[in-house]
Amino acid sequence: MGTAKRQPWVVGVSGASGTPYAASVIRGLLAAGEAVDLVVSRAARLTILDETGISFRDAHWRADLAAWLGVEGPEDGLDDVRYWSAGDFAAGPSSGSYPAKGMLVVPATTGAVAGIALGLSKDLLQRVASVTLKERRPLVVCVRETPLNGVTLKHLVELDAQGAVVLPASPGFYAGGSTVRELVDFVAGRVLDAVGVPHSLYLRWEGELGAAARRTGGGDGESAEGE
Repeated sequence: MGTAKRQPWVVGVSGASGTPYAASVIRGLLAAGEAVDLVVSRAARLTILDETGISFRDAHWRADLAAWLGVEGPEDGLDDVRYWSAGDFAAGPSSGSYPAKGMLVVPATTGAVAGIALGLSKDLLQRVASVTLKERRPLVVCVRETPLNGVTLKHLVELDAQGAVVLPASPGFYAGGSTVRELVDFVAGRVLDAVGVPHSLYLRWEGELGAAARRTGGGDGESAEGE
């Protein structure tokens, strides 16, 4: 019997603040048994270093990724992760014939948003996003910026028109999240929801006020009445 063809999700990490969102998405994909191809922009390396203290290096990417995700060792759960340098335009995902399932850009800078919307392909991240759109594969753009100016809003509308899912990094509080990690996981869970990947990153709304707080042990179980 032949082996099944590997079909990864490409995760593109741009230089916006919010690298914990990317780490949570990657952990969620791996927990669901999904293969991951990873592209980290040059600016994102600086953001990862600033937000985590971890240097993300091409030559040591596996060990650095393990440290970033908080796994025990570089081989722990990372067997089905491939890393492509942001400057490698000959990388597999740069071609439409590469069997990727789709792409998740998380977090996305306004620069990445503009480059993808305009088809600039100035680095591998933008190139893969353009390929994803032209091949009509799922593309989620998790923009992390505030406030947004009119130019960026136009670019986001253009991405929506091209078939991408525009998903701002906006945590929801109805799931009972009270820690930074829980709020990060909420956004990551919504990213995975957008492409149909199962996960247990947050408690889902079930139509009952205060249910999340009771399930997580927070609050007194009483619902506040509207004014």
